[in-house]
Amino acid sequence: MKKVTTSLAFISALLMLVCCQNKKQVNDDRAMLDGHPAWIMQGNIYEVNLRQYTPEGTINAFAKHLDRLQKMGVQTIWFMPINPISKVDRKGSLGSYYAISDYTAFNPEYGTMDDFKKVVQAIHQRGMKVLIDWVPNHTGADHRWLTQHPDFYVKDASGKAAVAFDWADVRQLDFKNQVLQDSMVAAMQYWVKQTDIDGFRCDVAWNVPANFWKKAIPRLKKMKNVFMLAEGDSTYLPKSGFDAVYPWHMFKMMEKIAKGTRPAFALDSINKENETRYPKNTIQMYFTSNHDENSWNHADFGTFPNEVHAPFAVFTQTMKNSIPLIYSGQEEPILRALKFFDKDPMVFKNYQREAFYTTLLHLRKNNPALSADAAFKKVIVGNEQSVYAYVRSKGSKKVLVILNLSAQEQTIAIKDPALLGKAYNTFQNKSVILTKNPRKIKPWAYEVIELN
Repeated sequence: MKKVTTSLAFISALLMLVCCQNKKQVNDDRAMLDGHPAWIMQGNIYEVNLRQYTPEGTINAFAKHLDRLQKMGVQTIWFMPINPISKVDRKGSLGSYYAISDYTAFNPEYGTMDDFKKVVQAIHQRGMKVLIDWVPNHTGADHRWLTQHPDFYVKDASGKAAVAFDWADVRQLDFKNQVLQDSMVAAMQYWVKQTDIDGFRCDVAWNVPANFWKKAIPRLKKMKNVFMLAEGDSTYLPKSGFDAVYPWHMFKMMEKIAKGTRPAFALDSINKENETRYPKNTIQMYFTSNHDENSWNHADFGTFPNEVHAPFAVFTQTMKNSIPLIYSGQEEPILRALKFFDKDPMVFKNYQREAFYTTLLHLRKNNPALSADAAFKKVIVGNEQSVYAYVRSKGSKKVLVILNLSAQEQTIAIKDPALLGKAYNTFQNKSVILTKNPRKIKPWAYEVIELN
C-alpha cells in the first residue's frame, strides 16, 4: 500500500510540474516587451521557400530539416505563401507563389492542410514559432471572388478587374470596399484559429491602406499574441500596428558599402533617418538576402560575394531595433538565383555557413544585449571610412561588435576605458583581455565580443 501511495504522489507531482511548465509557456507566449511579442525580441526569422527547399517540394519533406534548423538556432519559421496558385495567366510552369486562388486552402502541391497542421505542431514542440506569408493586396486571376464578388476589385478602363501594377497574373483588390476588408480579416483569422500559427508576413503591405491594418491587426492580436511583419518601409505601417517593417534604406546602403562606393560611416545617416522616421519601438527585419533579392537581384552571392557576406551578416544579427532574417539555403550557401515560377530545387550538402549562423543565432538568444530593444552606442576604433563598431547593451550585459567593411586590412584600437579588460571573443570561443594597444583586422573581418 505504501508503494502505491508513493507512486501516486510521484505521478501527481509530475503532472503538476508539466501543468506548471505548460502554464509558464502560455504566459511567456502572451508576454509583451516594448510593445511587441516578447518571444520575438531575441529571436530570428528563417524564410522557407517550400517549392525549392527539397526535390519533393512538400511540407513533409521540409519537416525533415526541423531538427537541423532547431540545432542551428532558428526560432521563427516564415513560410512563403502556402495557398493554392491561380492557373489563369499563370507565369511559368508553376506560377507565382503570390497569385493566390484561395485564401483558406492549402496548396495541394505542398501536401494537405492536415500535413501543415502537424508540421506547425512539430515546430511548436521544438519551442519555435510559425509565420505564414499573406497576400492581401491582390489575388490570382481566377480567384472565386472575381465572379462571386466583382465589387471587391479595382476596375480598369474597360470595367474589368485591374491588373495589379505590371503583374499580369494578379488582380488588384479594392480596400475601399468594407465587405472585402471584413472578408480578408476573416480569412486571416481562419489560419490563426485552425492552424495555430504565430503571425503573418504581409506582402505588399505598403499598398494596403492604414484603415485596414488598424482593423485587422487588433482583431488578430485579440486571438493570439501574433507577430506582424510588413513588407514595406512606409512610416504608416508601424503606426498602424505592425511589429516590424523592412529596412530598405539600410539594405541599399549596405549594398553600396559592399561595392566600395560609400564609406562605412554612411550607416550612421540611415540610423539617424530611422530615428526620425519611425516610432521609437519600431523593429526592422535585417537581411542579406530574401526570396525577391535572391531571384531578381543576385543576393547574397552577387551583392555580398564571398568573404564580403560575413561582416554584413553579423551586422544584420547584432544591429539595434533589428530582427535578423536568414533565407533558405544561405547556410549551405546556395550561390545562384532560384527560379521563381518553375521547379528549381536547392541542394543541401556542405552547410559551409551553418556553424557561423549557429554562433550568431545562439548568441542572440542567450544574450539580452542583442535584444531588439537593447541600447546602441557607436564607438570609434579605427578609420571610420572602413571600420564600423558599436556596443549593444541591456542591464549588465554588453556586446562589442567591430566590422571591417572594406577590402583592405585596417588598424584598430579600443580607446574607451569602459570597454577594456576581461572579455569573451564569441567566434574565437575563448576569453580575451581587451587593451588599448593597436592591432590589425583583416579585410571583411569581424569581431563579436561579450564584455564582462
